[in-house]
Amino acid sequence: MTEPTVLLVEDDPNDELLTIRALRKENIANHIVVVRDGQEALDYLFATGAYAGRNLAVLPHVMLLDLKLPKVNGLEVLARVRGDDRLSTLPVVILTSSAMDRDIVEGYRLGANGYVQKPVGADEFRDAVQRLGLYWLLVNKVPASS
Repeated sequence: MTEPTVLLVEDDPNDELLTIRALRKENIANHIVVVRDGQEALDYLFATGAYAGRNLAVLPHVMLLDLKLPKVNGLEVLARVRGDDRLSTLPVVILTSSAMDRDIVEGYRLGANGYVQKPVGADEFRDAVQRLGLYWLLVNKVPASS
């Protein structure tokens, strides 16, 4: 089994830094891949563009997906992920500032495994990410092929 990997899809540098620090503080993510827009996320997952040649057999254990992304929005990324047999069991947790009901409903309709609104304060944000990491990387079980 490969080491736990988080694919962090986040365009806000501050949220990226807070997320990485929170995961590292609890020693719950040995390897974090950060992509900063929806197209880069798709390139990583489908081994295209800058990630051409990446080993498609190695998938992250969880994708933390922002919704408000440049180029391709998070819901479009989620739809593409769920539409691909190889990626269909990849745990996807939406981690976004949006609390809009339509985003929550659409996220779950498209197959998100969880929806977490980013807390405003840094301490609350860190605590939320630590709990997410503990669950999705240490408690949750994924299929052997993931």
